[in-house]
Amino acid sequence: MMRLSREKIVRLSHQITDVLVASDEVEFIDDRDTIRQQIVQIMTAMLRDEEKIELEVRKRITSQKKEILEGSEEWDVLHRKYYQDELRRLGIASAPDDRHRPG
Repeated sequence: MMRLSREKIVRLSHQITDVLVASDEVEFIDDRDTIRQQIVQIMTAMLRDEEKIELEVRKRITSQKKEILEGSEEWDVLHRKYYQDELRRLGIASAPDDRHRPG
């Protein structure tokens, strides 16, 4: 799993803030640095949640009766399914739209 370093999160927060400042659609009520720090906190919390989801998904896959090898098609299918289940459980994602399913 690719993890963003603190430095990368801070760099992204600067880039996001720059885009918001340049936008005519956004008006800042707080100062720029306060907004940027809030972006860092939000991104850090989201990454922490994502790590928890990943651990739960891996735990569910490894708890199957038969061994499922990571990297196999079956592992990938279960990982996607369980990951979406966790996102829905946390209220982050809605149910998949059947019209967008391949096949």
